[in-house]
Amino acid sequence: MEKLVEKGLVKAIGLSNFNSRQIDEVIAAATIKPAVLQVECHPYLAQNELIEHCQKHGLIVTAYSPLGSSQRMWKAPDERELLEDADIKSIANKHGKSPAQVLLRWQVQRGVVAIPKSVNAERITQNLQVFDFILTEDEMKKIGSLNRNCRYIVPRVKVDNKFVFRDALHPHYPFNDPY
Repeated sequence: MEKLVEKGLVKAIGLSNFNSRQIDEVIAAATIKPAVLQVECHPYLAQNELIEHCQKHGLIVTAYSPLGSSQRMWKAPDERELLEDADIKSIANKHGKSPAQVLLRWQVQRGVVAIPKSVNAERITQNLQVFDFILTEDEMKKIGSLNRNCRYIVPRVKVDNKFVFRDALHPHYPFNDPY
């Protein structure tokens, strides 16, 4: 990747799904420091320590699945929906916004770049309309208090009639470390 930067073929190097230890290993070995870390991040998986670690090292954090991920195949039937969370809906109603807009605004105010996924033109437009309101400090704290360390995007496979994390035994599996 560094050679691609040197040749001008890419502007920057990014990481995805690295934990703090792995980030430190890359930074220690790199001659060109990575610019960004992309990770799953939403109020149920706030990633506060990892975000702080990245900011300390000058890495931008990009959140994928910032609205949760209700359409994944391995979703448990009784799983809580982030967009249906009562606290999120209450804050959205107060601001005259959608729950998705509140979730995206929360990321913006934390200094996290959010990449929501949608194919619906109306929702895509709505997702851009998050710069005309500000969440209060109490609202930011309320949303931040929803953290459950709940990962939606960890592929699971069915083994002996139960779902297990597919890659958890791999020596470089990033999610075994606390952050």
